[in-house]
Amino acid sequence: MLRLLLFHREAEVVYASSREYAGKPIHFAHPHLRGFYRSLRFSQLSIDSILKADPDAVFMALPHGVGTRLTAELVESGMLVVDLSADYRLKDPSVYKEWYGVEHPYPDLLEKAVYGLPEIRRDELKSAKLIASPGCNATAAIIAVAPLASSGLLEGIVVVDVKAGSSEAGGKPARSSHHPEREGSIRPYSVQGGHRHQAEAEQELSRLAGKPIKVSMAAHAVSSVRGALASAHVVVGEGADASLERVWRLYASMYGKEPFVRLVHPVLSPRGIDVKYVIGSNFVDVTVGVDEKAGRITAYSALDNLVKGAAGQAIQAFNIAMGFKEEEGLYYPPLHPA
Repeated sequence: MLRLLLFHREAEVVYASSREYAGKPIHFAHPHLRGFYRSLRFSQLSIDSILKADPDAVFMALPHGVGTRLTAELVESGMLVVDLSADYRLKDPSVYKEWYGVEHPYPDLLEKAVYGLPEIRRDELKSAKLIASPGCNATAAIIAVAPLASSGLLEGIVVVDVKAGSSEAGGKPARSSHHPEREGSIRPYSVQGGHRHQAEAEQELSRLAGKPIKVSMAAHAVSSVRGALASAHVVVGEGADASLERVWRLYASMYGKEPFVRLVHPVLSPRGIDVKYVIGSNFVDVTVGVDEKAGRITAYSALDNLVKGAAGQAIQAFNIAMGFKEEEGLYYPPLHPA
């Protein structure tokens, strides 16, 4: 977030918080930003210190449940809040409790929050005061499947398989995310119970389809540092027109003018999609394949989980809510090779 905001022509960072690095320069936590933010130091997190800085907007990047109350207080104060945690993504309090294990203390704000996926919520974001920035795997799944949902082709269950880099586990290493354990690994995150991001995917795809859509998501840990690749499988009902030509038209119609969705034709594009082609950027590459013999459509999306899956997408939604150009601070090519 701090890296991306450096070159945003409409934004200035006036406050940054850290419990561990309070009082220290930004580069103590982020050595790649050495030489930038020379006059800014981390502060202890509090509502008073935020209000004293007098920002127009606040990006909340706290662990789930830690900033729920603070977000509510900031919204009450009248400023725009972009919350990158899962605290306000789900509209139904009972679904929130099912996946996160606690009663949500502000169910009224769940209803008011706007799910911050610009490709499907752009109009609502224009008047938002609380933006619930989506999860990275949910973003990959929804963008992969959204054209099928809005066209009425979704029947039964959507099965999503996500391959995810180690940065999804956060900055503090655990045994499963420590590099010597992670490198060379290809393994499921959890065999039983699904993935909590599937609740977001169900919510948003059901809204697009105009009917309940079931999503089952499994995530796999791979040895890359960044990136998420989603493969979403849909079985089409008998008699449905699911030819590659029709399906590709659906994707071109929905995403052809999107600034950060790049369509990759499954036949005409020689290299296909790969997370290596989006690293460091806010782009998401999308392609789709049709197995007409089996009656199956598989949609794929590749994104950088830290940019389009987190900080970049949050800034994109912020730009829309503030009336800035949507691409501001974000429109640059990915790094390659990475």
